Amino acid sequence: MTEGRCIRVRGQVQGVGLRPFVWQLAIRMGLSGDVLNDGQGVLIRVAGADLDSFEAALRTEAPPLARIDAVESVPHRFATAPQGFVITASRGGGAQTGVVPDAATCPECLAEILDPTQRRFGYAFTNCTRCGPRFSILRGLPYDRAQTSMAAFAMCSDCAAEYANPADRRFHAQPIACPACGPRLWLEVEGIETPGTPVAQAAARLHAGEILAIKGLGGFHLACDAYNAAAVARLRARKHRPTKPFALMGTATMVAAHATVSSDEAAALAASSAPIIVLPSRPSPLAQGIAPNLATHGWMLPYTPLHHLLQAAFGRPLVMTSGNLSGEPQAIQNREAVEKLGHIADAFLMHDRQIERRLDDSVERITPQGRIAFRRARGLAPSTLPLPQGFEDAPEVVAYGGQMKAALCLLKGGQALLSHHLGDLDDALTWAEFQRADADYAALFDHHPTLVACDLNSDYRASGFAAGRGLPLVEVQHHHAHLAACLADNLWPLDAGPVAGIVLDGLGLGSDGTFWGGEVLLGDYRSFSRMASLAPAPLIGCDKAAVDPWRNLLARLDQAGLGRLMGSLFPDHPLGLLRQAAKAGINAPMSSSMGRLFDAFAAAVGVAPGRQSHESEAAMRLEALAAEVTGEVAPYPLTTGPLIDPSPLFRAWADDRLAKVPPARMAARFHAGVTKAFADSARQLVESGAAKAVALSGGCYQNACLLALTVRALDGVPVMIHRATPPNDGSLALGQALVAAARSL
Repeated sequence: MTEGRCIRVRGQVQGVGLRPFVWQLAIRMGLSGDVLNDGQGVLIRVAGADLDSFEAALRTEAPPLARIDAVESVPHRFATAPQGFVITASRGGGAQTGVVPDAATCPECLAEILDPTQRRFGYAFTNCTRCGPRFSILRGLPYDRAQTSMAAFAMCSDCAAEYANPADRRFHAQPIACPACGPRLWLEVEGIETPGTPVAQAAARLHAGEILAIKGLGGFHLACDAYNAAAVARLRARKHRPTKPFALMGTATMVAAHATVSSDEAAALAASSAPIIVLPSRPSPLAQGIAPNLATHGWMLPYTPLHHLLQAAFGRPLVMTSGNLSGEPQAIQNREAVEKLGHIADAFLMHDRQIERRLDDSVERITPQGRIAFRRARGLAPSTLPLPQGFEDAPEVVAYGGQMKAALCLLKGGQALLSHHLGDLDDALTWAEFQRADADYAALFDHHPTLVACDLNSDYRASGFAAGRGLPLVEVQHHHAHLAACLADNLWPLDAGPVAGIVLDGLGLGSDGTFWGGEVLLGDYRSFSRMASLAPAPLIGCDKAAVDPWRNLLARLDQAGLGRLMGSLFPDHPLGLLRQAAKAGINAPMSSSMGRLFDAFAAAVGVAPGRQSHESEAAMRLEALAAEVTGEVAPYPLTTGPLIDPSPLFRAWADDRLAKVPPARMAARFHAGVTKAFADSARQLVESGAAKAVALSGGCYQNACLLALTVRALDGVPVMIHRATPPNDGSLALGQALVAAARSL
């Protein structure tokens, strides 16, 4: 018998070239044995000298897309001495391994598609173990070709030779393909494939001002010439999307010519996740209708060979927005796209590789405080997140998040798996997609929860779904979940003590039955107390208050004794009737929503639309206005204490208005005032010893100005912000899962 070791490698280890890396490492070190994929990760059985160095190299030299969470080894006795080192066939089993997100085209594959001497020259589906589709084509684990939508394409002899060669970077690259055997691309107009080179035809149509539907990795995009104002306006009209910003795609050189890009932002753009990065705009020929009333644009680099080829053929930036009807999930199937987008797109750039799950583009922003994830989707999901210390024995939990920016979260084996962004569950198709994702993730990761967590609001579709699971249910207050998500993102240990949480968002049901949204909480994973909150105001018209910013201004000015100003600001609105409804409490619930306060002040300074066409439109305009002011400004006053009252703020604004202070300065003073009031309350909890640190969460912290001012106001105090997970409702499920687990331990 031969003595050796059995080594288990856990983490994001399949589909990243780890097995050929292990093979090459073993050959280099003169070791013998074998390596294989199974449902728990990668299993290595090895014999030879200096196995300690071999184990260490598994961590320090692993391929770029690999994430090694654990390397575990035990002695192993070979019945017969192994001859050489081999890669053996994968085994099934429980899904304990991480699934690799889709990865942007690597430099080597890009060079191939641009080199006329290479057999993959101009081929739109080129990939290797370092890049290409992963999660979007996966049907099950282990990650092998037969478990992906590439199973429909039999490899040619050339691809098969590369696939079988451990020294080749395409060794066991499951989506491997070439023009002779892989997916094909075509341009389609009115259901008919047009003859010619698809990419060249697509570029010509874009130059002619047409709108194209382009099938990508996780769904269809709608694209047009970013310099063509008429094309952009036509896309908005056809998609019924009046003002919500469009994303842009361009090369790194194009991005630098149209936006201010720091080194950190350039690195984020070029990451394998290839997210949309929100960047400050520079004067440029871009159509003004791309991001109306904003000083930023969302940019991404080409991240598939198809995008690279199209970008090279077109030669300038492209609008690249989700291929969907407003509010619905994006289309992923060819026939579905034609049915849904036929009235929007003039032509379709199609291919025949099946998309297994819808994945929107991820969206991030790089601030002086660090990275903020706005939307966690393609390129980021389904990477797992480690659980903080103290959660090692956490049970398997599933949590279902909220109604907006839906995502679900699974806890298993010391990891949290926060799903990709699913959308708003008010839409029937998104709701169907949510239910499909629940079954999909449970099957893919062999998940068997013993606890279910959801929002306290039973009117949420996700909460009703959770209650119907027939398992022990943990209902988690909305803002407590926000706080717990931020703690988890920062790996705050289970028993590290309470923190002060500033949680600012639209609204969520409070534990007292009212709607909260501007909160200072004192708590941990298990429990919380509400220490301070924004003084409540009526949501006049209930849901309409989230659409019409002026309704919130009416409520706040009346509270401040300034109701007379509404008549001059909004003379044609039914102010009297709405005041009567508010006074009687008819369809006007009270709320401490910070989001609605932002709406109110945006209306006060004249940058809010009469009716918002998308969530946070008024608040985004207010942030853009405040960003025009450089240097410090005197903050507007708010009454502090358990109730943080903005009435003094509005009275100071009224004085500024009479003095004809520029709206930008008023917007800056608003941000500074709100920041100071909440930061002072949280600081007091830390300085009194009640809290160990401050955590910032809630959708309002997507506002870079608010975030920067808050961190500055808390100088000298430990502050935690969201980094890998969104501060908005996209991370609610993570917080709910941690609360449920903590209460069970």
